[in-house]
Amino acid sequence: MEARKQEHRIVVAVDESDESMYALSWCLKNLLSQYTDNTTLVLLYVKPSPTVYSSLDTAGYAFSNDAVAAIRKYSSELVDSVMHRAEAIYSNYDDTNIRIERVVGCGDARDVICSTVDKLRADTLVMGSHGYGFIKRAILGSVSDHCAKNVKCPVVIVKRSKDN
Repeated sequence: MEARKQEHRIVVAVDESDESMYALSWCLKNLLSQYTDNTTLVLLYVKPSPTVYSSLDTAGYAFSNDAVAAIRKYSSELVDSVMHRAEAIYSNYDDTNIRIERVVGCGDARDVICSTVDKLRADTLVMGSHGYGFIKRAILGSVSDHCAKNVKCPVVIVKRSKDN
């Protein structure tokens, strides 16, 4: 009886930032080389929650519909742009045993990333670091810090060196 090969799921959180694309590149070069086959690389992009618009805007209801449609279109184009940038990075990676999945979530990035990683039963979460200082991190909060504390799998936070 042949043993079933273990599947590996690596989630890489991607966004518009160069830091997230660097983390994806780092993951392909350093982390995925450890897995020979049966690996799925999940590219996770989180859109912010849609803003609720009031029909009581001074410009009226028609303006609200146009604004909502424009924001949805922009959001969709942004997702496509991020995924195309990610595709350009992993298309240079020669391993044909890696499957790529794209997942798009909506909401607070911290919560969506943590719940998606748990739902997918990921083996590893890879994230880029923006390198915020203490004050900025305290005010804005750190998505990577939150995820590192709350997911059940190992988290790799990739920080760009000043030379890259």
